[in-house]
Amino acid sequence: MTPYFNVGKIVNTHGIKGEVKVVRITDFEQRFKPGNQLYLFLKDKSEPIKVTIQKHRKHKQFDMLLFEDFTSINEVEHFKEGILKIPATDQHSLEEGSYYYHEIIGCDVKTTSGESLGKISEILAPGANDVWVVKRKNDKDLLIPYIEPIVKEVNVKENYVIIEPMEGLLS
Repeated sequence: MTPYFNVGKIVNTHGIKGEVKVVRITDFEQRFKPGNQLYLFLKDKSEPIKVTIQKHRKHKQFDMLLFEDFTSINEVEHFKEGILKIPATDQHSLEEGSYYYHEIIGCDVKTTSGESLGKISEILAPGANDVWVVKRKNDKDLLIPYIEPIVKEVNVKENYVIIEPMEGLLS
């Protein structure tokens, strides 16, 4: 089965001409460029619906999309709560030192001295830099800021990260 990645969630319809209101789950605005194809996953359907973007605009904090061949509110009403995805093959390549969240989550975290700390379970984006949440066995979660002085090596192919903990980071 083809892996897919989330790019947005349809939260409502807008108007009577088939436009939908989307909360974006991607940093790539070009995902919503007219002519692009997305796959819509609905809770009550096992197969995704392939949709082509006819029109895109921003409205407040939402992306407003109109799909080709869907011209009325009646045709898109059941799209609410649907997740828009792209196949993994459509994933953009990133510049060196940048990673997709799904590449980082699940990586083993070790110190430069070889101590195993746990696995990255979540990524927080509170501001200036991401913070990686490391699940540890029999201990509270560890928060690792993704900054150069701490994160020394990221190897997504072999699924590990090496850090140089600063004083107080592991306590």
